[in-house]
Amino acid sequence: MSDVKRLNDLSYEGYELVWMDDFDGDTLNREDWNVELHEPGWVNKELQEYVDSTDNIQVKDSNLYLIPIQTRKEDGTYYYTSGRVNTQGKHDFKYGLFEARLRVPRGKGYLPAFWMMPLDEDYYGQWPKCGEIDCMEILGDKLDTVHGTIHFGEPHEQRQGSWTLEEGNFADEYHLFSCEYMEGCIKWYVDGHFYYETSDWFSAWPGKDKVPYPAPFNQPFHIILNLAVGGEWVGYPEDETFEANPYMIDYVKAYQRIK
Repeated sequence: MSDVKRLNDLSYEGYELVWMDDFDGDTLNREDWNVELHEPGWVNKELQEYVDSTDNIQVKDSNLYLIPIQTRKEDGTYYYTSGRVNTQGKHDFKYGLFEARLRVPRGKGYLPAFWMMPLDEDYYGQWPKCGEIDCMEILGDKLDTVHGTIHFGEPHEQRQGSWTLEEGNFADEYHLFSCEYMEGCIKWYVDGHFYYETSDWFSAWPGKDKVPYPAPFNQPFHIILNLAVGGEWVGYPEDETFEANPYMIDYVKAYQRIK
C-alpha cells in the first residue's frame, strides 16, 4: 500500500457535468474525438504506429477498445499498430474535474494512458514547456500501481505521485481514475480516494524569464486516450509471448465549476 496519506475523498460539490462520452454507439463519434496518426518511434522510442483503423479502435459493448496488433514481417521482426484519440479543438477545458472508468491491458511493454495536453501547444512553447497532465498511467507488468504526473519546464521537470492497491490489480476489473485540475493545484484520485497533489511547477526555459505562475497550467487542455507499446519507461514486450490485450474505456467525463 502506498505510504501517501489519504487526505480527503473526491467531492463533486460545486461541479457540473459539462461533457461525457459513454461509448454507447457502435463507432467512435468523430464530432467528439480526433484520431491521431503517428509513425513508430515518434516519442519515447515506442514501437507502435498509431493508425486510424477499426482493427485498433472499436466501440462496442458500451466501451471504447484500443487494441494493439502485432504483425510478423518477412525479415522476422515485428511491427505494431495501436490507437490514440483526443478531443483537441472539440472539447477543451481550462480547469475542471476529469475522470475515466476503465480497465488496462496486461502485458510487459503496454502503457495505457488517460491524460491531457494544451489546446495550443505553442502558447508557452513546445513540450515540455507547454505542460502535460497525466491523469493515469499504468505499466502493463506492474498492474497494481497507478501513476499521476505533470511535465513542465525546460530543462524538463516532472512531479509524480503513485498509488498501489492493497489487493487486486487494474487489469482484472474496472476502476475510476480522476484528476482535479485547478488554478494553482492539481489532485489525483483512484476510485474516489485521494492519493497525490502538487502545486509545484513553473514555466521557464534557458535564457528567458519565467512566465508568471500558474503557467503553463492556466490554459485550455484536451483529453487524450492511447495505448503505447514499448518505450523508454515501460520497457518492451516479449515478442514471442505478445498477446493483443485491449485497453477498455467505459466512459470519460468532464466537470467544471458551477458559475
